[in-house]
Amino acid sequence: MNLRDAMENYVVWRQAHGAKFNTARNLLRQFLRHADAEDGCDAVTQAQVASFLAGPVTPHRENKVYALTGFWQFAISRGYATSSPLPVREPRSRYRPLPFIFTHAELQRILDRGNIEASLAGAKQLTADTFRILLLLLYGAGLRFSEATGLTMADVDLSDAILTVRDTKFQKSRLVPVGPHLATALADYLTTRPLVLTGDWTADYFLSTRSGTRLASSTVQVAFDRLRGIAGIRGSTGRREVPRMHDLRHSFAVHSLTAWYRGAADVQRLLPVLSTYLGHSDLEGTKVYLTMTPELLQQASLRFEQFAQKGAGA
Repeated sequence: MNLRDAMENYVVWRQAHGAKFNTARNLLRQFLRHADAEDGCDAVTQAQVASFLAGPVTPHRENKVYALTGFWQFAISRGYATSSPLPVREPRSRYRPLPFIFTHAELQRILDRGNIEASLAGAKQLTADTFRILLLLLYGAGLRFSEATGLTMADVDLSDAILTVRDTKFQKSRLVPVGPHLATALADYLTTRPLVLTGDWTADYFLSTRSGTRLASSTVQVAFDRLRGIAGIRGSTGRREVPRMHDLRHSFAVHSLTAWYRGAADVQRLLPVLSTYLGHSDLEGTKVYLTMTPELLQQASLRFEQFAQKGAGA
């Protein structure tokens, strides 16, 4: 199979699984200007890839890498290619969106059932109950979107209130205990879940569309954009980005740290616990949350002053 046909098959496959995939599709078609579309996938050279990726390290370049990486993973799995011509290591853009930390009042509006139902007006596949449970998993358990939508029925153990997270960023499974309020919400969802499935009601995904398939990020993102507007959450003045679903996970981490400081807990001792809970590859990824809000900085400063005073009085 030639390169053009293989790429078109990949686009069709991604779109059949719920992704709009417009940006990646256009980037893949642009790549065909740098390679021979009539040749096989293994004929693509590293020099052709380098020509396509040439330029500064920006989010646009990262989108190119993402599109090509996904395609070659698909091509190799289908037997269209035997290896990938992409560089083993790819520099990343220095710019990263600043996390938006939702206030408790904003979270109440985001999780309000009436607001959620209004955000889904006209939606055919995503139900209000499923959308709300997804948001609760992102904030209440600190899961990534892919982790929450990848949960199967077997991964949700309500008898012990533990989630088994397998579809992780760093390919490491982990156990995530959930609190009593979230556990109750998950149990309630299980009772209503079969009533809304129009397809395979035994669908393996814990969170699914009405037809029983895995939730697509594009579908949920549209609903979240509407929900954010209905809830009146537009971000801080001067921000380049609007609040994202992923910021619910960031908010979980910051609110956990804030509660520990207020409760006079040993945050340094608990930090590795939070790191494991969030599925970070190392502690550095968790430490960044310590400086994300003025309140956390104030709490940390206050704790240091108390520590210093004790040391001076010894």
